[in-house]
Amino acid sequence: MIEAKSLTKRYGEKTAVAGLSFTVRPGVVTGFLGPNGAGKSTTMRMILGLDAPTSGQVTVGGKRYVDHRAPLHQVGAMLEARSVHTGRSAFHHLLALAATTGIPRRRVEEVIDLVGLRQVAGKRVGGFSLGMCQRLGIAGALIGDPHTIILDEPVNGLDPEGIRWIRNLLKSLAAEGRTVLVSSHLMGEMALTAQHLIVIGRGRLIADTSVEEFTGRASRKTVSVRTDEAWRLGPLLAGPGVSVTSGADGGLEVTGMSCEGIGRIAAEHRIALSELTSHHASLEEAFMELTDDAVEYRTTRSKA
Repeated sequence: MIEAKSLTKRYGEKTAVAGLSFTVRPGVVTGFLGPNGAGKSTTMRMILGLDAPTSGQVTVGGKRYVDHRAPLHQVGAMLEARSVHTGRSAFHHLLALAATTGIPRRRVEEVIDLVGLRQVAGKRVGGFSLGMCQRLGIAGALIGDPHTIILDEPVNGLDPEGIRWIRNLLKSLAAEGRTVLVSSHLMGEMALTAQHLIVIGRGRLIADTSVEEFTGRASRKTVSVRTDEAWRLGPLLAGPGVSVTSGADGGLEVTGMSCEGIGRIAAEHRIALSELTSHHASLEEAFMELTDDAVEYRTTRSKA
């Protein structure tokens, strides 16, 4: 379990993390989300003892990271996949890492097979692609068979097979009762992988909730309607705060009105419906809406 209490980090006049409190519980994959500059990397560095908090504290398994006698057995982390000596082979990189905590050679062999690097284990890391470096970084995070796993953008550079592999791996680790914290900008992948979300913006907590509850908070909810009399129903539904558009299948897509409201109007005008389905916003849509005020770096739309 990871517990942050009033975690704050300042760099001069800039506050990167401001009074952040949350708990990452074992048994589920927790997604750590936020716009660029939100303070995610700073928070993860404080969890791992790489940066000291200005105030507040964060513990892993009830202790600060630096207080664990054998931290690789407690916490496995990957913050930067390419932070590897490029002249070493993948095998010798992991072997050197294992030697720091007395981890046996057989465990090195196990994680090499686990991440699918057996065929390139003897090659120098300097020639690795980003996807291969990601696999090596994940192997390093898992080498101590830790109770807690922290990964920053683990799917970057992976091909579709690799993305499915890491998704299933993270879910299996959580199913074993481990604590799994994953940061990513890929909302579609987070929607498939995470069960819980911690969302921050400008160093402050925006949400600490399940994926379902988070998407449900977004205001953009669409109702799909199918009827042979769409030409009649559409004008009846349109009004202030209600948008009605034609779907690709000839039905209607309605925002700003509930299924109950649509059904009531259809019944009043004796219009038979063959479909009436409510769709919540996607994780990406909910994220964009609920973090809009916390975006630090904005682009301007160029003129055509």
